[in-house]
Amino acid sequence: MFDKILIANRGEIALRVIRAAREMGIATVAVHSTADSDAMHVRMADESVCIGPAPSPQSYLSVPAIISACEITGAQAIHPGYGFLSENAGFVQIVEDHGITFIGPSAEHIRIMGDKITAKETAKELGIPVVPGSDGGVPDLAAAKRVGESIGYPVIIKATAGGGGRGMKVARDEKEMERAFTTARAEAKAAFGNDEVYIEKYLTTPRHIEIQVFGDGKGNAVHLGERDCSLQRRHQKVFEEAPGPCISPEERARIGKICADAVAKINYIGAGTIEFLYENGEFYFIEMNTRLQVEHPVTEGIFGVDLVREQIRVAAGLPMSFTQDELQINGHAIEVRINAEKLPNFSPCPGKITAYHTPGGLGVRMDSALYNGYSIPPYYDSLIAKLIVHGRDRSEALARLHRALGELIVDGIDTTIPLFHALLKEPDIHNGSYNIHWLERWLAANLPD
Repeated sequence: MFDKILIANRGEIALRVIRAAREMGIATVAVHSTADSDAMHVRMADESVCIGPAPSPQSYLSVPAIISACEITGAQAIHPGYGFLSENAGFVQIVEDHGITFIGPSAEHIRIMGDKITAKETAKELGIPVVPGSDGGVPDLAAAKRVGESIGYPVIIKATAGGGGRGMKVARDEKEMERAFTTARAEAKAAFGNDEVYIEKYLTTPRHIEIQVFGDGKGNAVHLGERDCSLQRRHQKVFEEAPGPCISPEERARIGKICADAVAKINYIGAGTIEFLYENGEFYFIEMNTRLQVEHPVTEGIFGVDLVREQIRVAAGLPMSFTQDELQINGHAIEVRINAEKLPNFSPCPGKITAYHTPGGLGVRMDSALYNGYSIPPYYDSLIAKLIVHGRDRSEALARLHRALGELIVDGIDTTIPLFHALLKEPDIHNGSYNIHWLERWLAANLPD
C-alpha cells in the first residue's frame, strides 16, 4: 500500500479522496493554485504545494507542476478526481514514465474511450448495445445526408472529441441537416480543436442510465447497478438517483453483466461508468467515462462501499474487497448538485459565504468544500456542494431530501437550492416520470430566462 498520495484536483472531490486516504492510514498531498491557498482541501491534507496562478492551464492542468509536486513531496501515487486531467491519456503516460502510480485506468483505455468513434466501435466489439449511426466520422455534408437517409430522421450530430453538449446538434429532417452539420463542426473545432463529427439516431424520449463498473486490471470486474441521471440542463446532470426508478431487476442484471464482462475482457482497472440512453426497454451506448463520476455517492449509498478506497486498493495491486454476489442493493439514494449560480439564467455567482449550515440526521451526506467565510473563486466550475440522501425506498429518500434541503443554509451568494425545492413539488418527480428532455421543458415553463 502507498505511504503517500497526491490529489491532482480541488474542491469537494479533493476532500473526498483525502478522507478515504486518511481512513486507510495514507498521507495526502494537496496541490493548489494561488486562488485556492485558503481552500478546505489545502487545510485538510497533510501537505500542500502551490503549483501556479489561478487559471487552470497554469495550475491544475500543468503536468510539469504536478509531477514536480509529487517528486518534492515523495508521493508515490496520484489520484486525479474528476475533471481536469482525470481522462488525459498523455498525463497518465507521463505519470507512469516517472515511476508514479496513476490511481485509475491505463493510458490505453483512457485513449480508447476518450474518442467517441473508437469508443463506440470498441463497445460493439465487446457486445455492448449501441445506437444506430455512422461508421466512424462523417467527412462532408453529402455523406451526412446519406447517413440520415439510411438510419432515418431525426438524427444527432456529435463531435468525436466532444463532451458537455458542445459540438452536438439535432437534425429532424434533411432540410435541417446542412445547418446542423455545419454548426456542429464549427463548434467542435472551436471547443476541441477537432472538427470531426459522427451521426447517430436521435431518440425522442430516452432516459439517461449509466452503469457503474469496477475492475482489478487482472480480468476480474463487477457492476454496481445503475444510476438514473435523466434530469439534465444543457446536457449537464442536475439530479441523480440509484437505483433507476424505471429499471427492473431483470434489466439491471442483464445490462450489468454485459458491462462487467466487457471491462473484464480488456483488463480494465479501477472505476468506470458506461453511459446509455434507455428507451422502450432497450439500452444504447453513449460513452464510457474512465474515472470516478461526480454522482458516485448514490452508488456508495445503496451498496455500502467506498469506491475511492477501492480505487486506491486496486491501484496498489490488491484485489477488490467484494465480489458480484456480495453486492446487494439496499434502499434508494438521491444526489442533487448545488451550484453557485443565479436563477433563472444560471449565471455563475462566485463570492463570499457569509453563513453555512449543513443538514444532518439519518441518511444525509453533504460533500462540499465550503465553510463560513470562504470566498468562492471565479475561475473554476460552479459546483460547490452535493447533497446526498439515502432511504429505505424512493419515497423515503425524497422525503429525506425535502427535509435536508430545508435545513441547508448557504448565504452570501446565489445558489441552485431553490430549484430543488421547486422540483420536489412536481408529481412527475415523485412518480419518476421523466426523461432527458423533461427538465429543459420544465425550466422553459417555470423559470424563463
